[in-house]
Order: sequence, then structure tokens, then C-alpha cells
Amino acid sequence: MEEAIEQYLGSLKWTFFLIGIFATIAYRIIIVLNFYSPLWVKIAWYTGTIGFVLYFGYLYTLQSRRSTLAIENNLLEAVKKTKDIKGKQKHALEYIIKSNATSKAKYNSAVIFVLSVLALLVGIVLDLLGI
Repeated sequence: MEEAIEQYLGSLKWTFFLIGIFATIAYRIIIVLNFYSPLWVKIAWYTGTIGFVLYFGYLYTLQSRRSTLAIENNLLEAVKKTKDIKGKQKHALEYIIKSNATSKAKYNSAVIFVLSVLALLVGIVLDLLGI
């Protein structure tokens, strides 16, 4: 019996989508908060940074998983060999599979994740030192 590929729950996908939106808004609002209160700037910065850690960690996992599935299951070759899918549909499916398998987007997400974690740690340390 073949093992089913588990999908992330729709609610989990929405949660991370909203975290990403909220983090982006938190970073963008810093420019306005600069005119009002350093405390609110700090709150927005921490909110945005923690949000980016969560969102880009999730995004990296998702992108890696898609790439791994396409490669491990040899999906591109399977589509090329099939006679049931033809023409534009076949080319579209080949493109989607190949782009998922070879995309560098997961590395972009990994870099943003790591840099966000480092920024968060530096921010905490500087705040604890009162700098």
C-alpha cells in the first residue's frame, strides 16, 4: 500500500499567510511610528522580525518539501512519458514540476529566516544590555 502524502491543513496555511502579512505591515509601519514613540517602533520591529522567522521558516519547509517530492518521485519524467496529458497541459505541468524542483526560492527563504533569527538575537542582546 502506498503511503499518502500529507498536506498541511488549510488553517495552518492561512495562519502562516496572515503571519507573513502582519509581519510585513509591522515592518512598514515603523517609518510612521518613528514620529511617535521608540517603544512602538521596538514593538513593531519585534513583531515583524518574529513574524518573519515564523513565516520564512514555514515557507522554506514548504518549498523544500515540494522540491524533494518532485525529485524523489521523478515527476518530470513521469509527465514526459504519459500519453494521457497532451499539448499545452503537458508543457504547463512539466514547467510547474521543473520549476518546483529547481527553484532557488527555498534558499532565499532560508537566508531570510536565518538573518531574521540573527537580527532577533542581536536585538534581544542589545536590549538586555541597554544599548
